[in-house]
Amino acid sequence: MADANYDNGEVITQVRQQIALANAQEMLSKMTEKCFRKCISRPGKALDGSEQRCITQCMDRFLDTWNLVSRTYGNRLEREQNAMQSENALN
Repeated sequence: MADANYDNGEVITQVRQQIALANAQEMLSKMTEKCFRKCISRPGKALDGSEQRCITQCMDRFLDTWNLVSRTYGNRLEREQNAMQSENALN
């Protein structure tokens, strides 16, 4: 039985890692698409200085926003879990 619990825990860990990887890939794809549309008016062989600055600022803002939303969502989930645990303890 202990082996089954270990295997389940290992599977859950692997699934969480795959979900995290998929989320990171999705974020990178969205950030690339959004910043490219915003900053690159005429694609060419190289980025000029203003395009480089725009891309850098766009990516920084996107990542800051993503982190803020992720933290806020995580905090909300934690509060809801705590509320459910408190409710269950009262029952």
